Amino acid sequence: MEQITTVGIDLAKNIFQVHAVDAAGRVVLQKAFRRPQLVTFLQKLPACLVGLEACGSAHHWGRFLTQSGHHVRLIPPAYVKPYVRRQKNDVADAAAICEAVTRPSMRFVPIKTEEQQAALMLHRARSLLMSQRTALICALRSHLAELGLTAPRGVRNLRLLLDVLIDETDDSLPALARAALRPLADQLASMGARIAELDHQLLAWHRANATSQRLATIPGVGPVTASALAATVADPAMFASGREFSAFLGLVPRQSSSGGKVKLGGISKMGDRYLRHLLVSGAVALLSHARTRKGPLDIWAKGLMAKNKPIKVVAVALANKMARIAWALMVRGETFRLTTHAA
Repeated sequence: MEQITTVGIDLAKNIFQVHAVDAAGRVVLQKAFRRPQLVTFLQKLPACLVGLEACGSAHHWGRFLTQSGHHVRLIPPAYVKPYVRRQKNDVADAAAICEAVTRPSMRFVPIKTEEQQAALMLHRARSLLMSQRTALICALRSHLAELGLTAPRGVRNLRLLLDVLIDETDDSLPALARAALRPLADQLASMGARIAELDHQLLAWHRANATSQRLATIPGVGPVTASALAATVADPAMFASGREFSAFLGLVPRQSSSGGKVKLGGISKMGDRYLRHLLVSGAVALLSHARTRKGPLDIWAKGLMAKNKPIKVVAVALANKMARIAWALMVRGETFRLTTHAA
C-alpha cells in the first residue's frame, strides 16, 4: 500500500471495485471490497489521489475520504466513459476512473456539504410532490369530464369540481364515481399541505443563506430558483465565465461545426435539467410582464421580440442571460444592480 499514489473507485451499494496504481502508472491493486472492508482499507491507506464518479453517494464518500487525509476528485460520468476499454464492467470502470483523474485537462465536480445536499433534497422532494399533484389534477379533470363536469384551466378553478365531488347531495355525479374519486381529492389536499410545508422550509433556508438572497435580486429569480442555484453550485469559480456556466446548464446552442463552418442548433439541454427548468420558467414569467416593466432585462427581451423572435426562443435566451448574471453575482459576491448597463 505504500506504493499506491492514485486510486480509482467504482462506487456501488455493497460491492466497490478499487483500481490503484503507483507513481509510474503500474497497477498495484485490483480488488472488490464490501462497504465495511472499503472503509477500513481507505482509513489505513496513506494519503493519495482518489478519483470517484460524481454519482449517487459520491459526495458522502468525498467528504469521508477528505477527512481521512486523501485528495479527492469527483469526475462527471460522461467524462469517464471515453477512458473505458472494451466492454463495460466494474473492473474497467474503476480503471477508467483511475486514468481519467490524472488527466491535466479533466474537469471535476466540487464536493457538496451536507447542508447543500439537504437543501437539494427539499427541492427534489418538492418537485416530486408537484408532479404527483399534477397527475392527480389531470386524473380528476379527465374522469369528471367523461361525466360532463368541466372547469376552466388553472389549479384555482379545480375547486369548482371538488365542490361537486364533496357535496353528497349533488345528483350530477353518480355515487360510485364519487366513491372512486374522493380518495384522489383527499390525497390532493394532503399533497398541497405537504408542498406548502416544504415551501416554508425552503424559504427559511433561503433567508439564512447570503448567496441565495443575492441571487434573488435578479428579476425572474425567486426564492426557489435562488436556493436551488446556491445549493447546487458549490464553487462558482470552477467556471471560467458566465458562458461556461450556461453551457453547464444546457442553455447554449448545440454546435456541429467543422472545416471552419460554424453550425449552431437548438440548446444542448445538457447539465442540470432542474435548474434549467427553473430559469426558463422564471424567464417566461418575466416576459409576461415585460411590456409594462422598464428594467434592463425587460428592455433587452423586448428588443428581441421586436425582431419577431419566437416567444420560447426569447425565453431561453433570457434564461441564458439570467444564468450568466447569476454566475457573476456568485463569483463577485454582489447583488443585481438595476442599471441600463446590465443589459
